Amino acid sequence: MDNSPPDMVMPDTAGLAAAAACLRGHAVVAVPTETVYGLAARADSDAAVAAIYRAKGRPDFNPLIVHVADVAAAERLAVFDARALDLAGAFWPGPLTLVLPRRAGAPLATAVSAGLPTLALRCPAHPVMRALLALVDFPLAAPSANRSGGVSPTTAAHVAASLGAAAGMILDGGACAGGIESTIVVLREGNGWKVLRPGPITAGQIANVLGTPPVANAATSIEAPGQLASHYAPGKPIRLNASHAAPNEFLIGFGPQQGDFNLSPAGDLVEAASHLYAALHTAAAAPHARIAVAPLPAEGIGAAIKDRLSRAAT
Repeated sequence: MDNSPPDMVMPDTAGLAAAAACLRGHAVVAVPTETVYGLAARADSDAAVAAIYRAKGRPDFNPLIVHVADVAAAERLAVFDARALDLAGAFWPGPLTLVLPRRAGAPLATAVSAGLPTLALRCPAHPVMRALLALVDFPLAAPSANRSGGVSPTTAAHVAASLGAAAGMILDGGACAGGIESTIVVLREGNGWKVLRPGPITAGQIANVLGTPPVANAATSIEAPGQLASHYAPGKPIRLNASHAAPNEFLIGFGPQQGDFNLSPAGDLVEAASHLYAALHTAAAAPHARIAVAPLPAEGIGAAIKDRLSRAAT
């Protein structure tokens, strides 16, 4: 990795214009979203998408999420049924990714789907990402802006530390409010659907919109980003559901269990999600050899937090 500093710019009018110019030139740009920072490139360019995989060291069987400005832009790329339109109407712009049949002739690089017949689509809510999408006439592929398998970035500094100059330009929009990646849901034929990656939008919220529960069958292959068994790793062993810190362990606490970094002293799971990756980055940089994490509830967004932690500990 090139350890020289990346080009860090503010997302003002000039910065956004410079970022749009980089994207038009098939370069990558790190951009804040309401979930985590994404490493964006034009999704209609084989060379630009290849630059994402190269910068991240990402395996080419792992597909990318394509970000669009609105439902109309999404429908040009994938086939929406009534259920998909209902979910988009309920949760877009926002942290929900839909896995839908890729439309024949969609003007996209083949690699964004990693050879799959489906496409992962999201309409982001963050004002910087939305402003950037408004300046370009193409969708943006944008996985998390970090080395593949590592802890996702929620600040521009995290991006710079992970990718260095490989990040290209970084639009510094401050800390991401959500702090955890989007929920990914796949719609099966008929009325079947399944959450492939838990996130801020819960299965219960999706079920309320669709009127049916998720199917129980487990995925047997990669269908969407974020499904690798080992992911979000800080480079140290992690012990989950820890009631205390053992010698030489950095303790990530929750609620009354303070630790070295408390995800939410108030026991608020939404706050905990927003602090999760900052805690893992801090623990990775600490002198402790190992990391311990306090027990967290599994309801609501807690399921997404526990999913990320279990993958980080694998």
